[in-house]
Amino acid sequence: MSRFERQDELNHPRNEVPEFTQLVEKGLSRRRFLGGAAALGAAAFFTVSPLSRAVAAATKASPLMGFAPVPASTKDTITVPAGYQVERLVSWGDPLFGTVPEFSETGNSADAQAGQFGDNNDGMSFFALDDNTAILAVNNEYCNYEIMFPHQGKNMSADDVKCAQAAHGVSIMTLQKQDGRWRLTKDGKYNRRIHANTPMAIGGPAKGHPLLQTAADPKGEWALGTFNNCANGMTPWGTYLTCEENFNGYFGSQHDADITPAQARYGIGREDAGWQWHTHDSRFDLAEHPNEANRFGWVVEIDPKDPDSMPVKRTALGRFKHENAELVIDQSGHAVVYLGDDERGEHLYRFVSKHKYNPDDQAANRNLLDEGTLYVAKFHEGQDGELRGKGEWLELTHGKNGLTAENGFASQADVLIHARLAATQVGATTMDRPEWVAAHPHEPVVFCTLTNNKNRGVHDNQPVGGPNPRAENHYGQILRWRPAGGNHTASEFDWDLFVLAGNPTVHGEGLYAGSANINADNMFNSPDGIGFDQGGRLWIQTDGNYSNQGDFAGQGNNQMLCADPNSGEIRRFLTGPVACEVTGLAFTPDYKTLFVGIQHPGEDLAGSHFPLGGNSKPRSSVMMITREDGGIIGA
Repeated sequence: MSRFERQDELNHPRNEVPEFTQLVEKGLSRRRFLGGAAALGAAAFFTVSPLSRAVAAATKASPLMGFAPVPASTKDTITVPAGYQVERLVSWGDPLFGTVPEFSETGNSADAQAGQFGDNNDGMSFFALDDNTAILAVNNEYCNYEIMFPHQGKNMSADDVKCAQAAHGVSIMTLQKQDGRWRLTKDGKYNRRIHANTPMAIGGPAKGHPLLQTAADPKGEWALGTFNNCANGMTPWGTYLTCEENFNGYFGSQHDADITPAQARYGIGREDAGWQWHTHDSRFDLAEHPNEANRFGWVVEIDPKDPDSMPVKRTALGRFKHENAELVIDQSGHAVVYLGDDERGEHLYRFVSKHKYNPDDQAANRNLLDEGTLYVAKFHEGQDGELRGKGEWLELTHGKNGLTAENGFASQADVLIHARLAATQVGATTMDRPEWVAAHPHEPVVFCTLTNNKNRGVHDNQPVGGPNPRAENHYGQILRWRPAGGNHTASEFDWDLFVLAGNPTVHGEGLYAGSANINADNMFNSPDGIGFDQGGRLWIQTDGNYSNQGDFAGQGNNQMLCADPNSGEIRRFLTGPVACEVTGLAFTPDYKTLFVGIQHPGEDLAGSHFPLGGNSKPRSSVMMITREDGGIIGA
């Protein structure tokens, strides 16, 4: 979520709970939720297989969670359970190369920033090369101008814009283990900065389409840069997937640019989101380069082991505000990628590769994501208002389901470039901001965070019901589904809600109190990042309201929690510093080191000095968490 979305969330009135006439009629009490969807996790929906039990035993994960939960906090620090320790790995502005200067409290040049760790780190993946060498790829989503520049973004120059562009993208770093701890290797073999001006290839069905052609690229086959990289994915053939989210906010116009309905659907307009790139870099001016924005909103595949390789935008995965890309290899051998479109009232997608994954020839898999079928989810409500039901994947293929020239889709490329319009055309379910998706490592079960939606029940196209059961939802929920027959390529699935976030200390009973697995000791709002470890623990990170007041009283700063998918139990594992988002997680293969991202501490001049303390500037950072006894995290 960008800071502009977050400010909108913080400014939204929270002092009254909306009337829940529809919910009362359906009898969806908090207690009934316990007897319905929540209990389903320990019953028929989520069956623990012998494989799961074997893995749990092998990782000594019985009970699944072996730590004492931490209380909510408003302190400007990270808290973790007793027996755990936290270290800083890297922060915004740390140099990746010996020729690059150290971070400057008074400001970095664009040239320096292009060789330093980027700002506002988000999703990340850990690539082990051997026991003592690894690569960490980390997204750098956006910048906090009020912290980055002495003028706080109020007097941006061309050099300032170049510096901001260099702080976006992806930081790829070589890590070496020293004295049992992972350390960043300056001038490491794999160190690389990918930013808003890095050349990239365009692959897949939209390659060469007229809507991707520009004066700089008349063939529509390559693009400059990636930015607003939110979450991520990792392929079994060793590549990194970085996902472009709120790209629309970087485009604007100093002229009278005509805004098409398709552009408006993506939030593109004459006014940008405050970044001011279009005032100093003409390719972001819609009047001068109307097609440039179509070259963003994609999933980008990067080979972290080859610093000279060109990233590729995989257009077959569709264009929207991507959160992460969760890739699984189905039992059929096809690669399946689950994708959320992070905006209120948008949709949940699935991509199925045309060809099968070949574990014996990784080179043959390099273009696996260029051909396949994109689908969007439609959810059906359960009987008697229960928070579970059936769902189906609707195919987004030109010529099917009304995706025809008569309806504005002349080709498959049109469908992918305007995936949001295609999803509406086929009748997909509007969702409460689908964020990260995580697939269980041993079961054909998938989870997705639906972080919040103030528009639910307010706009006609976003009615209350199904997996979105609360009007003006500002707490969020976690959706869970199981594909028919355990096959990720199946057209149908069963769904339920694993948890409804809420505040039982404020609301007592009802859906705003949260589901029955939420209590005064583990409550939270706006679940965002999620991921599984090999033992089957689900890790949940939040990016929500940290005011600690009103509806959010007692919830403190943003946090990271751990959940048992079988029992539904949730424990708070970590609390972050002032005004931060906790986002991005990656484990080492032995699950003894956990990398966690702390994004935008002290945003909007909230007063943080994390991570270095004193009077230092707050800096987004990647932190390392280990157990003092050297054990497995969470077990």
